[in-house]
Amino acid sequence: MFLLFVAEDIRLYFGENVALYFIFLGYYTTALIPPMVLGLLELLIPQTTTVFFCVFNVLWVTLFLELWKRKSSELAYQWGTIGMTSLDEPRPEFRGKMGVDEVTGRYQPKYPRWKTNVKMYCVSLPIVILCLVFAFCIMLISFMCETLVIENRKAAGDDSLTGRIIIALPSITYAGLVYVMNLYYKKLATFLTDWENHRTQSQFDRHRVTKLVLFEFINNFMSMFYIAFVIQDMEMLKSQLATMLIILQGFNNIQEALLPLFIRCYGKKISKFFKSQRFFKSSSSSCTYDNNDSFSKEVGKMLQDVLILEEDDPRIEQAISEARLETYEGTYDDYLEMFVQFGYVFLFSSVYPMAAFWAVANNVLEIRGDAFKLCKLCQRTMPRKVKDIGAWQRAFEWVGAMSIMTNCGLMCISPQLRSLAPEMGAVEWILIFVFVEHVLLVIRQLLHDAISEKPEWVRIALAKINYQSKQALKNERILKNRAHLSQKLKL
Repeated sequence: MFLLFVAEDIRLYFGENVALYFIFLGYYTTALIPPMVLGLLELLIPQTTTVFFCVFNVLWVTLFLELWKRKSSELAYQWGTIGMTSLDEPRPEFRGKMGVDEVTGRYQPKYPRWKTNVKMYCVSLPIVILCLVFAFCIMLISFMCETLVIENRKAAGDDSLTGRIIIALPSITYAGLVYVMNLYYKKLATFLTDWENHRTQSQFDRHRVTKLVLFEFINNFMSMFYIAFVIQDMEMLKSQLATMLIILQGFNNIQEALLPLFIRCYGKKISKFFKSQRFFKSSSSSCTYDNNDSFSKEVGKMLQDVLILEEDDPRIEQAISEARLETYEGTYDDYLEMFVQFGYVFLFSSVYPMAAFWAVANNVLEIRGDAFKLCKLCQRTMPRKVKDIGAWQRAFEWVGAMSIMTNCGLMCISPQLRSLAPEMGAVEWILIFVFVEHVLLVIRQLLHDAISEKPEWVRIALAKINYQSKQALKNERILKNRAHLSQKLKL
């Protein structure tokens, strides 16, 4: 919430898109504090409180997401973007026959929506499903290979360093394959979404994010589901979650901020070797023109007023340094990182209560790291107006709903809970799972319906604007009718 104090400064410099990301990150980090406190208490109190902790988490997720929608609508109203979707300009890449737009009356490219839908459902959807199935099969093959290698090493009694490296090879290979698949699938998703030819940037972003999130979900969470519900090894699942939340997120922070800073600092020293090269030539050598040509004479007169800087001028050094900065690719990777973390924290909260603690610790560093990256390591991004976080809201809600089912399932197969009722069989536990899961889903839906997406003051303000616009149209029609009648009476 502390980011709200600097939100306006971020918006004015970087635009609404970046400002909304930082506000969401601060809001999400603040919302993680209650689960973090309960997770720390879970280490000190009996394991029988696991049920309460799990129920609290799945309901807290719903409450957080509903309150965030209210907050984003407040910000959208204050920034003047709450109704921007209907008036979005076409993307520069949007292709179509030129025609008059029915709403704006301007000459714009037009493309039938049914053609886009045919491309989406008949071509893009089957390709995405094939990619998801392929990623799932790669994950299964990796686990099978790892299981075979572990069994062979145990049978051979090999506990040497070489044996441990061999055991780790399937996981290392799978990690490399995931990286390569993510790289190429991202290009494929971008190509397909562009080929579908969506009219506005918000539509393009929504469909692209949907494709990418599905693939990232398979790559990041399917292995966890396999460990939890197929192998049913809770200690292994806890170890995997701890590794992802502590080591992997720490590595991501280093990769995002410290590594580019290191390269930038030492890159300056390396560039000194090329100092002999002249990047800028004098105006006499770079600008030649024929004095006999009148146009060239005019250009020459204008060039006399241009400030010519020497190569060793500090302003030249600053311009070169800033031009060499990396281009900021948008907030997709930043939201994706939070989405994956959100899944680790809440999908398996009943197994690893400390997940929220490590998430808060990471997010505090993430806020500073992202700010440093934007201000020092990347070129200033082009500002873009947004009214909400777009498809990411639906992605977070989807994971929130799924967390109810996963945590109920984990509770039903938990050895601690099963030891409380050893006489109950598998059928009874399945019935308990279905009952508790349905109750929590009903409560989630009630919270969704009870909490309005817009605060009352925003609804009132929008109603006033709507009323005033209707009154203005009404008055305009009255004036036109009066002018028409007076003209007829004169005749």
